[in-house]
Amino acid sequence: MPTRTRTPEEAPPEVDTGLGAVCLRDVSKTFAARRRGAAPVSAVRGLSLTARPGEIVAVVGPSGCGKTTLLELVCGLTGPDSGTVEAAPAALMAQRDLLLPWRSAVDNAALALRVARVERGAARERAGALLRDFGLAGFERARPAELSGGMRQRVAFARTLLSGRTVLCLDEPFAALDALTRQEMQDWLAGALLAQPRTVVLVTHDVEEAIVLADRVLVMSPRPGRVVASLDVGVARPRSRTDPALVALRERALQELRA
Repeated sequence: MPTRTRTPEEAPPEVDTGLGAVCLRDVSKTFAARRRGAAPVSAVRGLSLTARPGEIVAVVGPSGCGKTTLLELVCGLTGPDSGTVEAAPAALMAQRDLLLPWRSAVDNAALALRVARVERGAARERAGALLRDFGLAGFERARPAELSGGMRQRVAFARTLLSGRTVLCLDEPFAALDALTRQEMQDWLAGALLAQPRTVVLVTHDVEEAIVLADRVLVMSPRPGRVVASLDVGVARPRSRTDPALVALRERALQELRA
């Protein structure tokens, strides 16, 4: 199994962000103190990474290392204090599904289209077709309270795809699910991304999830976060969690996290 570790001093190569890529170079971000007497929080420092068009990059690291800040930088929700961020238009899927409880599944999925001023009937048609592709036929009119956790995440993912952005930033999308449902959703997401390819930056605490889903796994240091290792997965899909190559890569990623 080919793997590669890139030292943090190496700059990422040039990429064409017009084709759905991401490039961060030597980025630092510090947040002001939230209460009197507290110190400012340096979230990331000297952070460099790339995601090439169509590549799935998973980012793992200890709690508080700046993973969510990384996604916010890519999506343009916050700006760097120093360094450069170049990214194609990106959509963020947060940890919680954030579905509107008074809207049906199809109307929740169609929300991005409606914001873009797509006519309601056309937006519902497109959203409904995608929900059916995602195994939710018959649940288009269901309210979020009537859906399981996995179903809600599928609706949220459909909404993210329908934003039309070429880059998807996924922030712990399955963290709130039970272990069995989380594994089912990981397998489902792998298939969905084969059918609907995008450039993906996935943040997760779950090293196994990162290895099952990603083309490349980046390991971040404790705060202030920076990339300390880059591991190429190099295993064809579909992947089995018990594949010896994946098990070995999982152990290597855990070693990098403990270092």
